[in-house]
Amino acid sequence: MSIFTKIINGEIPSYKVAENDKFFAFLDINPNAKGHTLVVPKKEENKIFDLSKEEYLELMDFSYSVAKALKKAVPCKRIGMSVVGLEVPHVHVHLIPTSIMADMQFTKKEKLTNDEFIEIANTIAAHFN
Repeated sequence: MSIFTKIINGEIPSYKVAENDKFFAFLDINPNAKGHTLVVPKKEENKIFDLSKEEYLELMDFSYSVAKALKKAVPCKRIGMSVVGLEVPHVHVHLIPTSIMADMQFTKKEKLTNDEFIEIANTIAAHFN
């Protein structure tokens, strides 16, 4: 069982921003930028292209809705998206508010307090339709 499955199941706390019957979105606790969000399928699958085409398209559709909410919640030039999948063997889409290319390089990390995480999660969730 992956750490993301434990988060989805509520065994590990998270800063949830959106959820439906198939997908779960929550703030990355080691973010590249304020609002860095992970979108994961509830079905544990290691590699994104091992998802069925339908599951992949549904994941992208859900990620699109989360990204739109994130853009309304966090001042930035755009929302970057990355799917690497080497850190955790569970498909995950990184949605990262970006203003400069370094925001997407996974080398610069933001330090946020618990209150800041809660505030940004609630703000994104309020914009999620």
